[in-house]
Amino acid sequence: MTTRNALAGVAVGNLDAAICWYAKLLGRQPDLQPMKEVAEWEFSGGGWIQVFQDSGRAGASSVTLVETDVEARIADLEAKGITVKATSRSDTVALAIVADPDGNQIVFAQGKAPSHRAVT
Repeated sequence: MTTRNALAGVAVGNLDAAICWYAKLLGRQPDLQPMKEVAEWEFSGGGWIQVFQDSGRAGASSVTLVETDVEARIADLEAKGITVKATSRSDTVALAIVADPDGNQIVFAQGKAPSHRAVT
């Protein structure tokens, strides 16, 4: 038995509203909607985000997305009207953090050092 990939789950209060927001964030509609309360986006380097309706847990999720260019991502977010809550830059990593309408944290990370797992 081998684990082949990871799927990050993000709990939201209103799936239809979340699909609109995540489609804007990611620049495309979900790749799959395997159930009426779930929407999924797949990434070319591996991994998925699964947005699912769960009002009791909405706003308590956090997911990190690996970026090739955080500065370009920040410009893209600002152009889309998505507020960047925080940024951080060091010799090893650059980060930009946003929150979805439920308050879930989405972190965009670009590794700078060869030893960093987020180097693309």
